Amino acid sequence: MKLGLDIKPDLIAVMAAEIKAGEQAVSAAMREASMDLKTAWRGQITQAGLGQRLSKSIRSQTYPKTGESLKAAALVWSNAPQIIGAHNTGPLIRSKDGFWLAIPTPAAGKGLRGKALTPDEWENRRGLRLRFVYRRRGPSLLVADGRLNTRGLGVASRSKTGRGRSTVPIFLLVPQVKLAKRLNLGRDADRVQAAVPGLIVANWLDRLSV
Repeated sequence: MKLGLDIKPDLIAVMAAEIKAGEQAVSAAMREASMDLKTAWRGQITQAGLGQRLSKSIRSQTYPKTGESLKAAALVWSNAPQIIGAHNTGPLIRSKDGFWLAIPTPAAGKGLRGKALTPDEWENRRGLRLRFVYRRRGPSLLVADGRLNTRGLGVASRSKTGRGRSTVPIFLLVPQVKLAKRLNLGRDADRVQAAVPGLIVANWLDRLSV
């Protein structure tokens, strides 16, 4: 008596198709999750009033960069981690040298690309010396003996008679400042991470049904 065994469909082919579907499902889930998190973080940043430019510092990348894998992963990060991190944690900021933090007033103006000026940079740009004014109540000041121009900026006075001359507060001096917590990036990260298993299953079933 002769016996034979014929398995249909081909077991090897079935397993290969299952693995392929799994690779596609995991890779697709990672792409969806990374895009979801990137979009959520960018939305938080713009809603907090921090600007489109900072929101676009949020980037994402899936791995492997080409092809598909059961071990696919995703990374979402910021190209401005210090700024984003500060708004996410609300840290207490102190001066590096242990003295004062100089907070520019509107009369200080801006530096290149809208960057805030330091007292040294302000003196070099305006050609004026800043004078320290101690106040018992409220922040002490760095002031300039000059005038305010039409844009509200402190500049040197050219009047020989002293007309229009005034003492203009340029910087507020404080020992420390508490930055407000304006972001909650962990909330979105936890939500997206919790959704990953469901995304993998949904994508896997979609591919098996094709």
